[in-house]
Amino acid sequence: MAAPVCVARIGAAHGVRGAVKLWTFTEDPLAVQRYGPLMTKDGARQFEIAGVRAAKDHLVATFKGVATRNDAEKLNGIELYVPREKLPATDDGEYYHADLIGLAAVNAANEPLGRVVAIHNFGAGDIIEIAPPKGATLLLPFTNAVVPTIDIAGGRVVIELPQEIEGEEPTLT
Repeated sequence: MAAPVCVARIGAAHGVRGAVKLWTFTEDPLAVQRYGPLMTKDGARQFEIAGVRAAKDHLVATFKGVATRNDAEKLNGIELYVPREKLPATDDGEYYHADLIGLAAVNAANEPLGRVVAIHNFGAGDIIEIAPPKGATLLLPFTNAVVPTIDIAGGRVVIELPQEIEGEEPTLT
């Protein structure tokens, strides 16, 4: 069975009737309510959305069984997951972050570079994080030029390293 996929994170309480800010990681923010009960990563707790509405840059949600601000405040920071099979299929060239995490990263000569440990987006585009067996992690732009091949079935991504990372010092003029 595939690992569950994080689709949202509960934020601060909103109002006095148990509502919370909900930060979603889905293409359509409101899709989070269509996946059925949401759970913590370990599956120990489940949350069923009772109501949801769009706000400026997040959702405001209520969960069944959460009726007071105090109850809502206790949920701040909880990440919510769904089983991978509940998510829609991806198109060619589209990937869920969870499908990439853990893949072997190799260079064009098929030499190991490490493992994919995360995909980040700090606002200027996606970044792939590679953890080598030794040394500092590599943070590289997640573009077709840097990551030309993604082979989920083969368990690897091919990374085209810029010259300065491969050992040549950049020339400054």
